[in-house]
Amino acid sequence: MRSKPGKQPLILIVDDDEAHRRLFAEVVHSLGLRVAEAGSADEAWHRIADEHPGLILLDVRLPGKSGLEILPDLKKKYPDIPIILITAYGDVREAVEAMKIGAVDYLLKPVDLEELETVILDHVGRGEELATKSRLPPLPPHVVCVSAAFQKVLETAYLVAQSDAPVLILGPSGSGKEVVARLIRDWSSRREGPFVAANCAGLPESLIESELFGHVAGAFTGATADRMGYFRAAHGGTLFLDEIGELPLSVQAKLLRALETGEIIPVGSEKPVRTDFRLLAATNRNLEEFVKTGRFREDLYYRINVVELTVPPLKERREDILPLAEFFGRQFARQPVRFSPQAMAALLSYHWPGNVRQLRNAIQRACLLAQGNIILPEHLPPEVAALASSGHEATQECEEGRLSAVERATILSTLAECGGNRTLAARKLGISRRALIYKLKALEALSPPSGGDQSR
Repeated sequence: MRSKPGKQPLILIVDDDEAHRRLFAEVVHSLGLRVAEAGSADEAWHRIADEHPGLILLDVRLPGKSGLEILPDLKKKYPDIPIILITAYGDVREAVEAMKIGAVDYLLKPVDLEELETVILDHVGRGEELATKSRLPPLPPHVVCVSAAFQKVLETAYLVAQSDAPVLILGPSGSGKEVVARLIRDWSSRREGPFVAANCAGLPESLIESELFGHVAGAFTGATADRMGYFRAAHGGTLFLDEIGELPLSVQAKLLRALETGEIIPVGSEKPVRTDFRLLAATNRNLEEFVKTGRFREDLYYRINVVELTVPPLKERREDILPLAEFFGRQFARQPVRFSPQAMAALLSYHWPGNVRQLRNAIQRACLLAQGNIILPEHLPPEVAALASSGHEATQECEEGRLSAVERATILSTLAECGGNRTLAARKLGISRRALIYKLKALEALSPPSGGDQSR
């Protein structure tokens, strides 16, 4: 959102029906916000270029190009402007498709005006929580983020993406460190450049220097031709070094030189080669301990750790478990899948030591075993399914009450369905927004504490 300093955000209403525009405009005015109107796609483009609104209400049916047709181009040119799609046809599949290509939400005509108010305020910001949310651009479909813990990580990632500073991404194996790294690249000025990922733990020790820095023909036995290497392949883009703690000390020294000078020397050559890259590194190790024991260079540690991000393990972002499971289910079953209450309870109760990667594998297994699109406990891995009927694991305590795993599953599933919108989720659940917030706080209290350096 880029409203002018000292002014309320501007809401652009794009609809060819003047009566609808006026009705929506009255709602916007009642919220103390500014309004602009457009009756066609062409007029909308001119208004956006001139005034850069804080939010766009975009009708699907427009003369000339439809709202769905211009949506991808709008998001490409103005990625920071939230777009709410409005359709009179109640086609959920159409609305879901629009969410995939950039809409942050959708409303069905006849629009409930209270719901319209809620959606507008959610996206232009009311209070610290929603104002923070509005600073994060729409996420790609494969990135699931409902939990506050993961959202904080992504907000920081979005801020640091604007510079070329090295970023060190910490977190346990399988938690999504590379997902965060790719988002940083996509949000940066290097988004059009290459993204080159190298797993330092998977490179043969005898060839790791050649793989990273390249070599010239004849440098060693079997080197029959020049090799570019990862650093030069990342020229103009981003180099992601996963498990950087596994690099040998000799290679660490050359990496430090490359960061400080922007030059590398291929194996077998004496001539430095300039390369322009942004370094993102990741590890599940405690690099501070590695520095103390001499396994990692202290000067390199501080050079790559200009900005540090820690991706929380899945057990500390339980709000994401069911949305992730549903996403993986659609991916593997090629259709929406449903989880029985017992299956949801088991998924929420399990501690997921392998994090998102383990959850993905579990859902892939479940989709293979399920007859149809209903996932039952017996389709899940045995260690997960065992928790479906365990009273001790399936029910957690909080200070002033108890939330059953089934209740937790229902709340989190509904919240995910509503895109994190608490007001809409409360309405669907038939409870007040205050009651929902209380229950969400109880859920946060149920999350087990961090295991110290294990998450590093």
